[in-house]
Amino acid sequence: MSGEIIAIVLGLLVGGSLGALGGGGSTLAVPILVFVAGMQAQDATTASLLVVGIASAFGVVGHFRNSNVRLGAGIAFGLAGVFGSRVGMLINRQIDEQVLLGAFAVLILFVAVRMYQSVSAKSAKSVEIELVPDAEVGGATLVAARPIAKRTRHHLSIAALSKLAVAATAVGLLTGLFGVGGGFAVVPALTLLLGFPAKEAIGTSLVVIVINAAMALAMRSGDLGFDWAVVVPFLVTVTIGVVVGARVTADVDADRLTRSFALMLGVVGIYTAASTVLGV
Repeated sequence: MSGEIIAIVLGLLVGGSLGALGGGGSTLAVPILVFVAGMQAQDATTASLLVVGIASAFGVVGHFRNSNVRLGAGIAFGLAGVFGSRVGMLINRQIDEQVLLGAFAVLILFVAVRMYQSVSAKSAKSVEIELVPDAEVGGATLVAARPIAKRTRHHLSIAALSKLAVAATAVGLLTGLFGVGGGFAVVPALTLLLGFPAKEAIGTSLVVIVINAAMALAMRSGDLGFDWAVVVPFLVTVTIGVVVGARVTADVDADRLTRSFALMLGVVGIYTAASTVLGV
């Protein structure tokens, strides 16, 4: 029972990441449910879909109030991943549990590296400098330099739309196979291909997660035989974490938070891989 209680408490971490970063947290849900709460891998992926989908819906509300959600784009992206979600669900039902966990460990490590590199790449970008009046001394005007915030605009070419379709299908596949929301892939896609500002990409990614999770759950409607006594309290703590994460995202250093979370994901990925190989 102590493991189940710990898993429920860790739901705050899962939800906090979803709300603040728009992804990554759902990648933790399955390892927590398997290794801490003691659920079977297939049951854990289904429970993760339920928890992440409902909790993300609460997160959408918070981000929508802050005008950080582009609803149309989110719905289109989510619906485009239906085919991938169906394929992922079919594979999930056929694959061996140990193979599923091993593949999930690889996914976790990939997400960790991707999140960490995204911050490093952003930090390395050069910024334009704007000179602004600072003070006047003896008739001379001193100037201070500050970076110019730029919003990148991308034209939706055939190539860009094709990449978005591929990204949406891949996210749907991951959702159906592993029970993750795929926000770690959605946020970069919206940022790089559509030029969304970071906060709007985060808010919109939660819309995609809700749709993907709902579609995948609908396909698994007969596979809800897990322990509800664990899943419901876990859902509550994850939801609380999402709401809090969405509120504090403006007050927290997002880069530092992302790096810290990426390092933690790396540790979880290594543990999952080791446990799978050793049969723990």
